[in-house]
Amino acid sequence: MVQNMKLFSLTSNIELAEKISQASGIPLSKLSSRQFSDGEIMINIEESVRGFDIYIIQSTSFPVNNHLMELLIMVDACKRASANSVNVVIPYFGYSRQDRIAAPREPLTAKLVANMLVKAGVDRVLTLDLHAVQVQGFFNIPVDNLFTMPLFAKHYTSLGLTGEDIVVVSPKNSGIKRARSLAEHLNAPIAIIDYAQDDSNREEGYIIGEVEGKKAILIDDIINTGKTFAEAAKIVEREGATEIYAVASHGLFAGGAADILSTAPIKEIVVTDSVATKEKTPQNLTYLTAANLIGEALVRIHTNKPISPLFAYHQSENK
Repeated sequence: MVQNMKLFSLTSNIELAEKISQASGIPLSKLSSRQFSDGEIMINIEESVRGFDIYIIQSTSFPVNNHLMELLIMVDACKRASANSVNVVIPYFGYSRQDRIAAPREPLTAKLVANMLVKAGVDRVLTLDLHAVQVQGFFNIPVDNLFTMPLFAKHYTSLGLTGEDIVVVSPKNSGIKRARSLAEHLNAPIAIIDYAQDDSNREEGYIIGEVEGKKAILIDDIINTGKTFAEAAKIVEREGATEIYAVASHGLFAGGAADILSTAPIKEIVVTDSVATKEKTPQNLTYLTAANLIGEALVRIHTNKPISPLFAYHQSENK
């Protein structure tokens, strides 16, 4: 039993929080969270947190603003109740895609959210596969960003999807590093889908690399509308791939994503359980839990042990 530590779950992903609790051996502490008729959020911590190191689990997924505000209110409640430290576990970090100013007068919202969390009193952040790792630099506190690649590599290795007969495909040129990381784990080559001008007309994409006669694994960090994967799958199929798989760290499945992806030529779609979506999901969807990874990271952080061993994947683990 880890000493002087309490683990709380807010409302965005209670199922994942319960799995993290089981994986870490740390029971979930009690709180109540409710909304008044006008949308205001009220939190009541139902046990003492004085002198404890508090860990709060909350994905800032849809409805993003409600979940973010609930997290800020919980942090404030813990600080005012004399917690020793307040650490937030954000499996899916909302607003992380707004990490740069791409056009004049655009906001840098990822930095704004970082400022809000720090100002509220957060001492440390633990998250899973940030959209861009440089978001860690937006914080003036420690930020641990866990990677899902070892988790995905283990899954595909168990299916026998390794070696030169496989190709890992980035559906856009901004995801090359992510594709290369998975490809290295699987001892496979990579390919990239690029576009003549911009990616507004995805049907006109072309492939840099070889996919003909290979099993292709499309990889991205977020599935939102599903259009990126659906169009990429059509392009890869057109170029001669024999089977097509898709994997992403976070499955948002906004709007009609399920229908779009269900009609795409994709054999299996894999995501983690970082987001508890209430939207319809594709029939060919597989969830891989990140609970063990996050749970072990929590214990390592609290006991002052390095978390770098969690970044590695060894194929011998599957043998």
